[in-house]
Amino acid sequence: MQLYKDQELKIYNSLSGEKEVFTPIHEGNVGMYVCGPTVYSNVHLGNLRTFMSFDVIFRYLQHLGYKVRYVRNITDVGHIVDDVDDGEDKIARKARVEQLEPMEIVQRYTVDFHHILAAFNFLPPSIEPTATGHIIEQIGIVQKILEQGYAYESNGSVYFDIAKFNEKYQYGILSGRNVEDMLSNTRDTDGQSDKKSPQDFALWKKAEPEHIMRWPSPWSDGFPGWHLECTAMSTKYLGERFDIHGGGMDLKFPHHECEIAQNEAATGNSPVNYWMHANMLTLNGKKMSKSTGNNILPGEILSGDNPFLSKAFSASVTRFFMMQAHYRSILDFSDDAVTAAEKGFNRLMEAMDAFPALSSSDKSSLDIAVWKKLCYDAMNDDFNSPILISHLFEGVRFVNLLKDGKETLTQADLVDFQRTMHAFVFEVLGLRDEKAGDAHLEKLENVVNMLIDMRNTARANKDFGMSDQIRDQLTALGIQLKDGKEGTTFTI
Repeated sequence: MQLYKDQELKIYNSLSGEKEVFTPIHEGNVGMYVCGPTVYSNVHLGNLRTFMSFDVIFRYLQHLGYKVRYVRNITDVGHIVDDVDDGEDKIARKARVEQLEPMEIVQRYTVDFHHILAAFNFLPPSIEPTATGHIIEQIGIVQKILEQGYAYESNGSVYFDIAKFNEKYQYGILSGRNVEDMLSNTRDTDGQSDKKSPQDFALWKKAEPEHIMRWPSPWSDGFPGWHLECTAMSTKYLGERFDIHGGGMDLKFPHHECEIAQNEAATGNSPVNYWMHANMLTLNGKKMSKSTGNNILPGEILSGDNPFLSKAFSASVTRFFMMQAHYRSILDFSDDAVTAAEKGFNRLMEAMDAFPALSSSDKSSLDIAVWKKLCYDAMNDDFNSPILISHLFEGVRFVNLLKDGKETLTQADLVDFQRTMHAFVFEVLGLRDEKAGDAHLEKLENVVNMLIDMRNTARANKDFGMSDQIRDQLTALGIQLKDGKEGTTFTI
């Protein structure tokens, strides 16, 4: 269904600082690029929130009937420590510390990234390109920028010339920074002597002898600058101009600013119509930081193995908690907040489970059309998930009134009501009804305990062949038995 024809979606554009009516370049089609992870460590909770925000945006665009090409990259080279031009690549440093090949680091943390996103019910992107898989394209863009006169080669490295670029274009247009002010507030530092100006950024870096990750280029054996990969991959798969570019608020400057400059220098076009930025996540009112210990990984929420939470919380409860704040708002993660979200999530799931038992009537006393419009209006207002959730809880109230016989709906209205609730709860917000999974797990536990009893009986009868067979077959199914003083337990 092409619902988008009847819906006016507005998106807050970071470039203009205003909400704008969304009009895709090609009707019915959306090109969206989101900056993915640098795979040198486990994905952290702040990253998860950013990717979750764009997962919901992706879901809603699809729900409206758009054909969406969603590109989210994997940064596996070029991201220098501290986001500067000189120093050690984050992946290369981790590989050196752990005495592994860089691509072993990349593989380990890419797998972890995919595992975590699957656990939290993310839809996969349409395309997930890697920086190392697009070295040729990045070299090609550097050559274009050099040909246009907006870059220069120095001792085997190539730098973007911001002063030259600013003669025709505006560097700082996204972040609102003034080039003259930036130049007056900086000074030359060691390692930047190859640059005409400290503000110039690397398009290609000559690799030092000890640098493992390197590729041949017209200028040197080296590697691309961090900003270059997104320009190369977004234009390759979405064109020189596309609809939406997203990422975390921390990427607005310099990363996204540099992307704009690279595209304009290479093609003469500003690359993106709508820039979107998700805000940060704090933990107990403080910035998340590995160095201070104020940090929690997504998997630690699911396991409960952390010092911040009173118990483990499910992926859907965590997801529901994050959706209760607008993606552009700062969100604080705490035990009290997630516990409250769990109660709300359970109420929502109880209402969804109650739908099959609801009966229709010959008339409707509830105006489902008005309620449904409010749900769409919320998401059409820059994907306002907290307002949507407030309307979904109004839907929960409707369900309880219908159960108690205090309100009525016709069969057509009841079907529309259930279909709309299902669409927003499960398809758009991406929640899962975990009680069904819990019921299956309980049945599994009962079956395994029955087999443990049978094994205990076999052992008591000295039928060790049968005892071993039960244990070995359970092990083959991924169920590990452990015999102890207090009896036999199992883990999956």
